[in-house]
Amino acid sequence: MPDEPLAGHPLAFVRQLNGWGKAELARLMRARGLLLGVPLATNRTTVWKWEHGQEPDADAQRVLGDLLCLPYEEVVAAGWPRWLPVWEVKGIAAPWNEAGTVEALADLVGSGRMDRRGFLTITGAALAGLAANWAEAPSAFASALDGDRVTDQMVTTIEQRIGTLRTLDDQLGGARLLEQARGDLALISGLLSAGRYTEKTGSRLYSLAAQVSHLTGWMAYDAGLRSAGQQYYVGALRSARTAGDDAFGAFVLAEMGVHVSEAGRTAERVELISTAIDNAPRTLPEYTQSFLYLHQAEALSRDGDHQKAGSALNHAVSLWDRRTEDESPDWLNWYGEAQLKSTEGKVMLRSGQVERATSSLENSVKNAAPRDKAVRSSRLAEARLAGNDLEGALDAANYGAELLEGNVSSVRAVDRLKEFSERLGPHQSVPAVREFQERLRSLPVAV
Repeated sequence: MPDEPLAGHPLAFVRQLNGWGKAELARLMRARGLLLGVPLATNRTTVWKWEHGQEPDADAQRVLGDLLCLPYEEVVAAGWPRWLPVWEVKGIAAPWNEAGTVEALADLVGSGRMDRRGFLTITGAALAGLAANWAEAPSAFASALDGDRVTDQMVTTIEQRIGTLRTLDDQLGGARLLEQARGDLALISGLLSAGRYTEKTGSRLYSLAAQVSHLTGWMAYDAGLRSAGQQYYVGALRSARTAGDDAFGAFVLAEMGVHVSEAGRTAERVELISTAIDNAPRTLPEYTQSFLYLHQAEALSRDGDHQKAGSALNHAVSLWDRRTEDESPDWLNWYGEAQLKSTEGKVMLRSGQVERATSSLENSVKNAAPRDKAVRSSRLAEARLAGNDLEGALDAANYGAELLEGNVSSVRAVDRLKEFSERLGPHQSVPAVREFQERLRSLPVAV
């Protein structure tokens, strides 16, 4: 329904896609059930319960599957709610060539705000297949046959816009800038599908499409729109492959791993970053290699392999120490000491090295951009709490809240502070704890 919030459950998305309210879906199911000889007492409250964690019984799933024109065998095989038809992503199904990339970008632009918030759409075999296709697909170009000519100056102007947008994202957070990024992606997609350009200009356009798709996906992720973020990343991966930019493609695969590991699918992240490293250009500079191995350290740490995580972290730091400043690509110029220390802190915290974790996280928060300060303050608070420093933990958490009360807008940062707040249960009698939690409840949430 137009006035409903963004879907937080696959069933809510199915309803929105079909224009059904909860009561309308319940009515349709009762009617379909009568036709199938399966009487149901489904009502609006029943649908609400399904969208808030209750699993429908077998009869209800059979009727709902029939209503959605799905074979009952698929319903049984996939299980609730995986069988619901929300996991089709054109970026995966389209052929891995230039035409397929243009199709995937056009689909992203046309999908508007139909974001599948709150659940991942690309996991398991589909995710592994996507990574494999990126590694195997050829890069190819064909000049557009009609439309207006795309000049070098036009492309340069867009490149400058993207650089500015990336800087603003660091300062303000992705939620405030998401619509602007979508507009830039629509512009680039239109030029690719209808413009006339040389092979060289086309290569720049596809590289730009990759960067803007990634940036839009990053902003969506920062705004709490996990599935939308994933799909923009697919567009970025395809565009990078079409442009022959395998360094950026490896970067995108590494970033995609963040989504799946935060959903608890840590082994899938380990596989993604392994694919990225194994298929990255052999001439990749130390600067970019350091970034990839830092992601590997985080992936292994989340998956519980602390020894290998420590080795990957040491390798990332060693590569960073050997870097030269002129190696940094524009799309990775934000990567630096603050990011290294942030990941080092998380890896150390998970392995029980609280003192070292706290020191690294303090360094990271001190030197990060404003949005990252807001996000990382909660991890610093967690480390200090693990070291029995409640006052210091609350100082860090309140610092993050202060940033979010100002110009920074990040659903991700708010969610991290909420996770920290849940750790304060044993300290509820402390007035400062209750004051922080009240402050947290008052934070603005932008989407």
